[in-house]
Amino acid sequence: MKNKNLIILLAFAILIIAGVYNNIVSVETLSKYGSVGAEVRQIQTRLKNWGYNVGNVDGIYKQKTQNAVRQFQKNNGLSVDGIAGPQTLKTMGINSSSSGSNNENDVKLLARIINAEGRGEVYSGQVAIGAVVLNRVKHPSFPNTLAGVIYQPGAFTAIVDNQWNAAMTDTPYKAAKDAMNGNDPTNGAIYYYNPAKTTNKWIYSRPVVCKIGKHVFAK
Repeated sequence: MKNKNLIILLAFAILIIAGVYNNIVSVETLSKYGSVGAEVRQIQTRLKNWGYNVGNVDGIYKQKTQNAVRQFQKNNGLSVDGIAGPQTLKTMGINSSSSGSNNENDVKLLARIINAEGRGEVYSGQVAIGAVVLNRVKHPSFPNTLAGVIYQPGAFTAIVDNQWNAAMTDTPYKAAKDAMNGNDPTNGAIYYYNPAKTTNKWIYSRPVVCKIGKHVFAK
């Protein structure tokens, strides 16, 4: 009887350890070949916007997505394994599901700058402003955090005037979430300006990508 109880306890312990191990692996691995869902779609969308061949943006981590992730990892000095783990996702500017509270704070902060800089713009223009901010986070010429980019001295006039504290609506939050999910109407722009208000000659020297609403977007 004692031996039987010991066997049951050992089996139970093995199941617990296996469960803990699986949880650790799932957190560390995140999206990989065979994964499906919103995170995979974000990965595909961003890689496609950057010129990688991911096939269809369908939220399914298939061979082309894996190959694109491998190429992205190689181009960015990461460990090349084709798995979108924490470091790869961080480099892509994607928040993993394990950091939900931080993600919500980022959405609020991004929505605030979108509201301040693009209030009254068409919706796609608001998403585009959010995308520019996120593109700067990934660009070597700018701070590598969302707060760092937004609060960088001289980057956004809205930070130092009354626009920053303007009343919020639901639209900037929706635009922020769209931008963070990989929607980039600017195809990688890191600057934008309103030609009717901008007198800075340098900004006019930047290659124009597109015009959305009142803003011109450039690289």
